[in-house]
Amino acid sequence: MMMSKLWAMPFWQKVLVGFGLGILAGVVLGEQATALKPLGDAFIALIKMLVAPLVFFAIAVSFTSMDNSTNFKRLGAKTIGMFMLTATIASLIGLGIGSLLDLGAGVQLQAAEVKERVIPSFSQVLIDMIPVNPIAALAEGKVLQIIVFAILVGISVNAIGEKGEPMKKLIASGSEVMYQLTRYVLKLTPIGVFGLMAWVVGEYGLATLLPLSKFIVAIYIACLIHIIFVYGGMIKFVAKLSPIQFFRKAMPAQLVAYTTASSFGTLPVTNRCATQGMGVSKKYASFVLPMGATMNMDGCGGIYPAIAAIFIAQLYGIPLDFGHYVLIMVTATVASIGTAGVPGSAMVMLTVTLNAVGLPLEGIAFIAAIDRVIDMMRTATNVTGDMMTSVVVGRSEGLLDEVVFNSEAPASETPDEGKASAA
Repeated sequence: MMMSKLWAMPFWQKVLVGFGLGILAGVVLGEQATALKPLGDAFIALIKMLVAPLVFFAIAVSFTSMDNSTNFKRLGAKTIGMFMLTATIASLIGLGIGSLLDLGAGVQLQAAEVKERVIPSFSQVLIDMIPVNPIAALAEGKVLQIIVFAILVGISVNAIGEKGEPMKKLIASGSEVMYQLTRYVLKLTPIGVFGLMAWVVGEYGLATLLPLSKFIVAIYIACLIHIIFVYGGMIKFVAKLSPIQFFRKAMPAQLVAYTTASSFGTLPVTNRCATQGMGVSKKYASFVLPMGATMNMDGCGGIYPAIAAIFIAQLYGIPLDFGHYVLIMVTATVASIGTAGVPGSAMVMLTVTLNAVGLPLEGIAFIAAIDRVIDMMRTATNVTGDMMTSVVVGRSEGLLDEVVFNSEAPASETPDEGKASAA
């Protein structure tokens, strides 16, 4: 009886139940809850299986299906402009929260070992975007290179006109196959969320987080302020839509982002929330969301480096003046775009920021041990920003269905329902 009721629940409620039961299992079972981690690992493995082909077909089909009435230059400029604007605001919020709280008071922790990272120059990042071997990029899951290759393929197919029709049909067919496969995998989301949350709570517990509780709380408060007031304000005052509707329909993606700590791992759910729940055009969602998962880093590149820099400065007793704050803000904002596609981007962004301000890099070791707990909230913030951008820019370009957005149904009740795809 209980299982039948659970099965009949809307999809987002199933995810929420899995999230809550995972926390409960972690608290009750303690370290034994880590035995449930394979459930989450299997789910993440399936999601990773989807990412490379899904991103390729989603981006390529978004270009091949665009008609001449769509101004891609304007659309791209608006999208990247929104990313930069919210990243700047995020860094300001991080600086504000970090300055208000005495984060370094009474913290005496043993530094965790941190491997030195080689930070590429901005020009090298641009060069690395070029897929020298597109097949290798697909095989190795180099998403930024996949995006570039897919864009070039889509543009080339459109450029050759009638000769490109067979390829256009192949891309469209391939995208539908990937969308259906994604729906199958998404059915397992509640189970994956349950396993991941049980592991996180069982592995770290509450007691081990207390010494860094102020730092963690500062990150969470800043992210919540950014999500509620900045993203909610954009929905309310720029898109002229209901923030309550937006957050209600964004919840499944937020929960998956929080538990997986992966923007790309959440991408199929993010796509489904944006298209089926919020009414964002599939062709625009297929363009903006993969780009956002790569470039839109308000949590990792705006809030986190700002608060962490202040925290590390306080740990070492180094005073920061107004000039330092401005430098932190500018560096964090630019780094959020400049380190797109670089592995371990949050740590790289923090390293860039600390270098710019002249703070000791050894301070990173104090927060490395709890990076997973912080990364969960950072990722949820990033993913929410991706969906907000898709709604606000989509609304301004006539690429959003207001009837769908204002409807009471959150996305589809299950990953199977409706013909709308996950991307």
